[in-house]
Order: sequence, then C-alpha cells, then structure tokens
Amino acid sequence: MTPSPARTAEQRKKDTLHRLEHDEDAWVATAGEDGGAPYLVPLSFVWDGATLLLATPAASPTGRNLLATGTARLGIGPTRDVVIVEGAVRAVTPEDLPEEDAEIFAGKTGFDPRRLASPYLYFTVIPHRIQAWREANELQGRDLMRDGVWLAGD
Repeated sequence: MTPSPARTAEQRKKDTLHRLEHDEDAWVATAGEDGGAPYLVPLSFVWDGATLLLATPAASPTGRNLLATGTARLGIGPTRDVVIVEGAVRAVTPEDLPEEDAEIFAGKTGFDPRRLASPYLYFTVIPHRIQAWREANELQGRDLMRDGVWLAGD
C-alpha cells in the first residue's frame, strides 16, 4: 500500500485544528514526580481554540500525577493520523470552572463531573508542543507547534 503524499505544514495544521475541535477523546499520559511508571488513560476533552479541558477523579493516579508535575502528553486520533500534544497543566475545581465551560464540557462529552459523588477536578492543558503525522513520509516536519507558538501559517 502506497502512502498518500505528505501534507503541507499548513494542511497539517488545518487537519489538526479540525481534529482538536471535533474529536472528544484522547489518551492522556502522565507520570509522578518520583519517576514511577508512566500512567495512560483515555479521557474526554474539549478544545476552546487555545487549551484543552479534561476531567478526572482528584485521587486517581492521573489526577495525582497532573497535580504533582503540572504536565501531560496526549495522543488524539488513530495511529495513522495522530496528533500529539504536550503541555502544561493547571487544575481547576468544579466550583472555580465557569458554568459555561462546565456546560460545554458536559454537552460535548456526555459526561458531567459536577454530578458525581466522588471529587473530580478539571484540568486545562496549555499546549507547548503539537505534532501531527499520518505515515513515515510526514515524520519530517511533524512539529506544528513549539514553545507554544504555531510554526505553520493558516
């Protein structure tokens, strides 16, 4: 099977933004400060055009890791059309999240942490690095964002 021609950086950015706006699930990788084993879970997210919003139990390994290190790595999409996001993380309590943001999250994901008995936290992920590729012919130039700055134009 011959891979499709490599996309331009501009097309990759456009495709990546489409995926961020329309997908709702990501694999979220975290690790603790103690250098323990990495932890990987699927979580739903909402993209607001600049940050991703996630929610997970505060006491879960993912919640504890996010609180401890303030960093995460997310994989979005299938292996042959993947977007990888690395970023800084900030915890937000359900009480401190604007009601509009909580409603958008619940509406898109079908999941409302505010309605659960166990304490959840929301986490915003501020991307520092975004990569995207489909096949080996797109590995070169896969960085679309570095240090929080988009490398490709519109």
